[in-house]
Amino acid sequence: MTPRLLKKRTVKAGLPPGSVVFVGEKKLETTNLTIIDYDETHFLEKEVNTIEECLPFKDLPTVTWFNVEGLNRTEVIENMGRSFNLHPLLLEDIVNTGQRPKLDDYGDYLFSVFKMLQFDEQESTLKSEQVSLILGVNFVISFQEGAGDVFNPVRDRIRNSKGLIRKMGADYLAYSLIDTVVDNYFTILEKLGDKIEFLEDELVVNPRTETLQMIHSLKREMIFLRKSVWPLREVVSRLERGGSKLIEDTTGIYLRDVYDHTIQVIDAIETYRDLLSGMLDIYLSSISNKMNEIMKLLTIIGTIFIPLTFIAGIYGMNFKYMPELGLAWGYPVVLLLMSVIGVIMLFFFRGKKWL
Repeated sequence: MTPRLLKKRTVKAGLPPGSVVFVGEKKLETTNLTIIDYDETHFLEKEVNTIEECLPFKDLPTVTWFNVEGLNRTEVIENMGRSFNLHPLLLEDIVNTGQRPKLDDYGDYLFSVFKMLQFDEQESTLKSEQVSLILGVNFVISFQEGAGDVFNPVRDRIRNSKGLIRKMGADYLAYSLIDTVVDNYFTILEKLGDKIEFLEDELVVNPRTETLQMIHSLKREMIFLRKSVWPLREVVSRLERGGSKLIEDTTGIYLRDVYDHTIQVIDAIETYRDLLSGMLDIYLSSISNKMNEIMKLLTIIGTIFIPLTFIAGIYGMNFKYMPELGLAWGYPVVLLLMSVIGVIMLFFFRGKKWL
């Protein structure tokens, strides 16, 4: 859990600001570049091998989406920075995958960082990937740690000219990417909600050690999810409030909707956290109650046998002269007496509703 919450930054210790040093888990051996260029009547999608092939699209009046997958080859990131005149601190943040979601305004372009989360069905855990987004006048550059993302619905809308995306500018494309990431949070919350509901049922019927482990695991996932989503609210809020020439007023309305969705995600996370905390208390109470029931049963059994043990102890002494030792019916009488005492005490405890 700890590596997901805090990336190791010792590799950058002592280096000057703006040093492009990759910090994180290497998810791709190479860096993949794809371009989607479009307007209302034109569409082009292609893979390129070098940054130089991207440059002709930089100043076109159409909207261009440059997508970079794989951050460990820092020379490619530096070349992209030189080609698009990006600030060194921005490049440093791109390759440092432990960044907190944020938004920086560099005047000619906006730089935002957020977390793209996916649910691993096999391991039942959350997988996080940092996405860096640069919004220019007529282009968007996205940087991802590895291959595979949640942006396929956006690509399909561009390819098939669905909705407004082919009629709007680069700011609408940036909105669409952020909106897709936020919508995917709801999918993850639904799956986590199903796990929490299953745990609630199991907690009532049969609380086990495995149940406690699952509760702790889900609490860690919620902490990780909260850390990834909570700062995004401020990012979307700043975009929605405007203040940048790159965000059109028409796009601001849609960003307001994303902000509302972000608040809903945060509310759901807080609700699930409270539920898990309550479930942990219920588990501890259930275990304590079960232990009390066991101790009560053992105490009742011990209490019933105390007088029986006393009688057996009396007649187990090795004195030669004991009045009852010579009686022919002494043994069955004593057994009968012990049985009667046991039955009386059993009915007494049942009358007290201790059994």
